[in-house]
Amino acid sequence: MHEELISSLSSEDTSLPSTPTSDAPSKRLSWSKLMQKLHSSQSLDSDSDIHSSTDDASDAGSISLADLSESDLFFDPTEEALCKEVVQLIALNLTDAKDGVLHCSKLLIPEKLLEHIGQELVHLSVSEPCGLRGALVDLCVEQDGSCEAVAEISVDPYLVPTFQLTLVLRLDSQGFWPKIQGLFAGRSPSSPVARRALKLSTGFRVIKRKLYCSEELLIEEC
Repeated sequence: MHEELISSLSSEDTSLPSTPTSDAPSKRLSWSKLMQKLHSSQSLDSDSDIHSSTDDASDAGSISLADLSESDLFFDPTEEALCKEVVQLIALNLTDAKDGVLHCSKLLIPEKLLEHIGQELVHLSVSEPCGLRGALVDLCVEQDGSCEAVAEISVDPYLVPTFQLTLVLRLDSQGFWPKIQGLFAGRSPSSPVARRALKLSTGFRVIKRKLYCSEELLIEEC
């Protein structure tokens, strides 16, 4: 009876799980190593994020030649000042034409139109040997199905022109203007007939012809 009790206790002791005395330190060591690896990987990721953000910031601050336009690459302050003078001369000739070929009491010239004309003058003259100084500008206005010649402007009268620019401006026939243009009509003292007020459109056509090459002709719609 005593031997059977001892044998049953021995069998029960062997069935119980053994206490992990020898494996516990190794498991705790491996867990600490795992935490160290995780911490080091997070540090690497943060470093890579910092480097990538720094690279992105440096890339954002740098400007490549591909991002620059042709006029930016060949920017000349003297040419820019000359362009402003030509645009002012164009506006003056248009204003003087209201009593002449345009036969109107008032001519409204949008500021955006003059800005676009200046941009085209710079763009079309940047590849010319004398720049804008070599331009001969013909100024025309489309009116009632015909094209009225307003003025011919030689940018530099002491220089033989190298290319010709024909600016064909249009009247504004869209939007709200046709409905109210009668309010701006006026009468001249010499004529009892009321003359209408005109407004130019912001769109125009420019024709470029190189005077030293008869086959070179460029037409742009702006």
